Amino acid sequence: MPMLRDLVRKVAAKNAGPFQVTLDIFCGSDEAYARVAPALKDKEIARLFGLEPQLLRRFDIPDLNVVKFSMPRSVVQGSRFDRDMHGAQFATLLEEIDI
Repeated sequence: MPMLRDLVRKVAAKNAGPFQVTLDIFCGSDEAYARVAPALKDKEIARLFGLEPQLLRRFDIPDLNVVKFSMPRSVVQGSRFDRDMHGAQFATLLEEIDI
């Protein structure tokens, strides 16, 4: 089974303010989007990040071949408990899921 990173152009994570992280999955083609978008199950993504499913927000953007997830950070960005100021580790976790 291929990993997500093997099927898409890029997975990126970024801050969406001090309380949110956004994950962007750039599929790169209509074919990749058609394969990846339905395979990404919201409950599985929420479980991967230790979230209640209702806290995960999903945005499918077929015209751009992009799937986007937004979620609350577990701690405020920049606080003394923040171990990932830019949210980069979120992308790495997502890249490694099997599709």
